[in-house]
Amino acid sequence: MTDDPVADLLSRVAAQDRAAFRTLYSQTSAKLMGVLIRILGTRPEAEEALQEVFTRVWLRAARFDATKGRGMTWLVAIARNHAIDRLRARPSDAARDDSEGVIDRIRDSAPTAETRMIAMGEAGRIADCFARLEPDRAAAVRGAYLDGLSYQDLADRHAVPLNTMRTWLRRGLLKLRECLDA
Repeated sequence: MTDDPVADLLSRVAAQDRAAFRTLYSQTSAKLMGVLIRILGTRPEAEEALQEVFTRVWLRAARFDATKGRGMTWLVAIARNHAIDRLRARPSDAARDDSEGVIDRIRDSAPTAETRMIAMGEAGRIADCFARLEPDRAAAVRGAYLDGLSYQDLADRHAVPLNTMRTWLRRGLLKLRECLDA
């Protein structure tokens, strides 16, 4: 017996042990149901998918290799892949019945208040980090990565050799990353 009880059960299921299969189901079905509901969105569809997942497990348990990972990880991968297959098999929005209502399918593309607050905080951090760079280095980084100027254009603008401009940009980006990671 290993430290992975699910792997032990899977090896017994591979030998067609029905009692092990019942135990496997009782120990793992709640977790797999959660995965399926999260991906598929509805409980009835997740319940149907769970049955199909355990049918696959019964048929394919011999394919599980404990040296490649834990048993629960293998089961979650099967459930996840099956759920994704079911999502792909769904008809597209254009083919759906209009009885659902067009308004229900339209998503609000505006950022949420939380997203806006996070973005404002990040923008402030970036501005602070740019302020720590030397002004000409900061202008060069902005020119290259925000304005899309070439290294040669920037070198000409700042009256420095091309390799010096490359060094400025590389060092400027490194300093920005250090500042943002801090």
